[in-house]
Amino acid sequence: MNQLNSIILEGNVVKKAEFSEPKTGFQVCKFPLAVNRKTKTPDGETKEEVSYFDVETYGQMAENCYKWCDRGQGVRVVGRLKQSRWEENNVKKSKVYVIAEHVEYKFSKPKDDAAKNQKAENVNTAPAASAEAAPSPAAAPAAEAPAEAKTEEAVF
Repeated sequence: MNQLNSIILEGNVVKKAEFSEPKTGFQVCKFPLAVNRKTKTPDGETKEEVSYFDVETYGQMAENCYKWCDRGQGVRVVGRLKQSRWEENNVKKSKVYVIAEHVEYKFSKPKDDAAKNQKAENVNTAPAASAEAAPSPAAAPAAEAPAEAKTEEAVF
């Protein structure tokens, strides 16, 4: 019987990712991820619960995570859980962490008024086009397209 070990987390990076290359050609990047969850108590109070997870990435994904995972960066991680076990001073210890197989970076849209004003100016000064000559959505300029997430997957 096949067994399942899969996890999806969406949250914010707690601190700048740490990059290392323990062996030549083998890159590792580690970062802590905070995941918030809001619940209501029976009294109707809103309660926020925060869980922290350690995430590891390897290879090209590790290089990209080191580049993009700064404190506060929103990410979605799809991966699996891994447990490390060791003995320290005759005491058995273990730790569970996430091995990322896919990372998606959540980039927010700029909230400043200058960006909104610039977009409004571009819309107001654009020449009118007939319905026949209207460009397809795929041909629309990238500056006017909504911010999309950058994704990558591990290749094993």
